[in-house]
Amino acid sequence: MTKNEIADVLTEIGTLLELKGENPFKTRAYQAGARVLESMEQDELDTLIREERLKSVKGIGDALAQKIGELHSTGRLEFFDKLKASIEPGLVEMLDVPGLGPKKIKAIHDQLGVTTIEGLASACTDGRVAALAGFGEKSQEKILAGIRNREAYGKRHMWWEAGAIATPIVAGLRALPQVSQAEAAGSLRRGLETVGDLDFIVAAVDVAPVVEWFVTQPGVQEITARGETKASVRFVSGLQADLRLVPPEQFAFALHHFTGSKDHNVLMRQRALARGLSLSEWGLVPAEGEGTAKAKAEGGAHGVKAKDETALFAALDLRFIPPELREGLGEIEAAEAGELPRLIELADLRGAFHNHTTASDGRNTLVEMTAAAEALGWEYLGIADHSKSSVQAKGLSEERLAAQVAEIHALNASGRFKTHVFTGTECDILSDGRLDYDDAMLATLDYVVVSVHAAFTQSSADMTARIIRAIENPYTTMLGHVTGRLLLRREGYQVDFTQIIDAAIANDVIIELNASPWRLDMDWRHWRKAAERGLLCAINPDAHETSGLEHVRAGINSARKGWLTREHVLNARPLAEVKRAFGAR
Repeated sequence: MTKNEIADVLTEIGTLLELKGENPFKTRAYQAGARVLESMEQDELDTLIREERLKSVKGIGDALAQKIGELHSTGRLEFFDKLKASIEPGLVEMLDVPGLGPKKIKAIHDQLGVTTIEGLASACTDGRVAALAGFGEKSQEKILAGIRNREAYGKRHMWWEAGAIATPIVAGLRALPQVSQAEAAGSLRRGLETVGDLDFIVAAVDVAPVVEWFVTQPGVQEITARGETKASVRFVSGLQADLRLVPPEQFAFALHHFTGSKDHNVLMRQRALARGLSLSEWGLVPAEGEGTAKAKAEGGAHGVKAKDETALFAALDLRFIPPELREGLGEIEAAEAGELPRLIELADLRGAFHNHTTASDGRNTLVEMTAAAEALGWEYLGIADHSKSSVQAKGLSEERLAAQVAEIHALNASGRFKTHVFTGTECDILSDGRLDYDDAMLATLDYVVVSVHAAFTQSSADMTARIIRAIENPYTTMLGHVTGRLLLRREGYQVDFTQIIDAAIANDVIIELNASPWRLDMDWRHWRKAAERGLLCAINPDAHETSGLEHVRAGINSARKGWLTREHVLNARPLAEVKRAFGAR
């Protein structure tokens, strides 16, 4: 196991011990041990374990050193397995309800005997939770709202998590000798921020072995349907996946149809009908009433031949429309007029600016983050750790920030990495719109990301005014996660996007597209018009560990859905140009 994977286990142990009501010192020891590991370099941990010197590190005693060593070498810990087995699964599930921590869950369990989410909802509905000491009506309502949101959000899944399941399935399908073509379709292929289920379209003639392979995938909890040309399974995560098998000559039509969206497909069918054709998943044929394409396909007549989607679009006098744009929002008209943009691609990115280290709430050091950026081929990396008011994220005091700036300058001067590191901060926007550092401190940095991290319940008017005041600060470079939303967990605070975009353009301030799969904020639905008016974007991963840098892939999806090109994105520009842009500020 890596140091961060071990830290995750230690953190979970601390949480589970807290659920059991164990000694707080014991609980904190595991949490503190996790923080110690995160602050180390991976090589340092490897060496300490190899030389049996781990227990000499402050904050890691004999027992913790033994457990860390066991996880490091075997990837398992018997103590952890037994601890998980000793706790009601429903209590752990309650941790997913916003507003509920281990202490509150234990209090509810001990005093009301509640062991499930359903039981918790019932206890809230009849007022028993509000009657407990330390809770009250407001806490009870917040818990109920969290349960409702959990149920509603449970019907959808994060694009990133759905993609992690879909990618190896597509690769596995393509590797089968019976399969000539295979793709994931649906909202996953269109790059929507959340996914309802997975759709796989496969071209094959000998279908039985393909179906058998599909329904026996690791992680399949239930086979919900199984036929000659279709199969459906449900994974342990609750995500459903549907497999559809078609003859090779129908593949392009089925892929287009099941990629969607519904609005796009309706417009495409209307376009086909205007040309005397019938378009469906079955093919494109002369129209002779409803169901024509299916009937002709089943009869062996396939009408227009299309080896791929490009040929399908061409048959309707259109240029190829990228899947991300297929939302019925003017993409067909643009394709007809030859005005589709050359959308930004992952390869266009040369770096990113909103990233964290162990100096605040990150899980990898400055050196590790820089090494990871260099491994991705990035020309530059921006470090924007939290400012002092974000106490929960170990925000940096002025003295600590000054020390970090000096450390970054020394790292750049050393020539150790080809990747240049920019000095920055994610500076809190205080409740009245002031910034968390004074101008003298901000002036020492290459750039400044400003973000809201508290007082989310302000009215739309107050929040908008607050953010605009921060945008108008002459040292502000870019606005971070504009609504603060956490997908499938927390709605964003209310803002007037028009006013904020106007202010950003007027003050030459960038708005980030926060590429964290849990944020994707500013939402893609706002970007097309904003970019047309001159707003510049930065696709930032908001990475809190080295693997988080790769979250820019999710940001690219949203940027493409927002019709963005590389010209619209600051971090698609080379290092020298970015240096000039920051210098001009």
